[in-house]
Formats: sequence, structure tokens, C-alpha cells
Amino acid sequence: MRRLAVFLASSDGKDPAYAELAASVGAELARRGIGVVYGGGRRGLMGVVADAALKAGGEVIGVMPRSMVEREWAHEEVTELHICDSMHERKAMMADFADAFVALPGGLGTLEEIFEVWSWRQLGFHAKPVGLLDAGGFWTPLVDALRGIADFGFLPAATLDDLAVAPGLPGLLDALEERLRSVPQPAHGG
Repeated sequence: MRRLAVFLASSDGKDPAYAELAASVGAELARRGIGVVYGGGRRGLMGVVADAALKAGGEVIGVMPRSMVEREWAHEEVTELHICDSMHERKAMMADFADAFVALPGGLGTLEEIFEVWSWRQLGFHAKPVGLLDAGGFWTPLVDALRGIADFGFLPAATLDDLAVAPGLPGLLDALEERLRSVPQPAHGG
């Protein structure tokens, strides 16, 4: 895995542990030589993960729509900042740059991004693994809800099992790497 797309909040959240988590993820990815692909922001957990990876000598690729750059939300010190025209382009570019995807704590944007790339994987549009870093049980309520959806017959068990979920980054990276080694062939695109 050369690059990991990290979806996470552009705010800090209520608990300082979230910023500590984002910093540790950025630093550890840099230490392992894994580049960070993210939404390009300088605020909140997004800024924290980028700053930590940069401080540790890592590659950080930001992707941000022009309208957000014009609002001065962009992190100008990343390795590469790609400016696009829309959120749709942003997500497509991030997907192209990344070998896998992970969600750290975040809100609606984080959920929307991770669900989109996960559904793309299920549909065979790409074969890149998707995971949730469930530090402190942050994603546990969501995973429980997904199990309920599966129980109702609206989410195949294989799709749910394909989502990598781990409480710590080392275990999550291992699970993503395992899925990369057993890559299914995409039905369309790739």
C-alpha cells in the first residue's frame, strides 16, 4: 500500500483524544512510508493528520474543490494540493490517488465519503479495500446498525465482512493489506 485515503472531520470534536488519534495516524503512516490522501483542509482533524504526517516526513496529497480553496480552507503546505471543481471530482481524484480507504472519527462528510467508496467496491467499480478505525469504539454504533441492516436482508453478509474494522491502526493496516493481496477483479472501471 503506497497511499491511504483518510476520511475524517474538518472539526476537532469534543474529545481531545480524536486529535491525538489523527496525529498518531498521520505520524505512523509517514513512518511506514504510506502517503496520506485527504480532503486538503487545514482545520480540525484533517489539519491534524496532515500536519503530523508532514512533520514526520511523509507525503500528503490534498484534494479540494475550488470554492473551498477560495474560502481559505486549504492546507497550503501539503506535498501536493489538487484543486478541482466539485465534490464529485474531489472524491474521484482521491479514489484515483489511493490504494485503500479508511475513516477516522467524523460526521456527515466522512460517512458519505466512506460509504461511497465502499459501495463502489461492492459494485465492482474498484477493488481497493475500505476500513473503519474504530478507536475508542467510535464506529461501533454504526457497525451495529449495519449488522441490523444485514439482518433485514438489505446488506449482503459478504459485503459487511469485507469492511475492515479494527480498534487500532496496525490491525486495520494489516486487514487492508490482506484484502489488497486477495483483490477481486472489478466488474467495471477500476
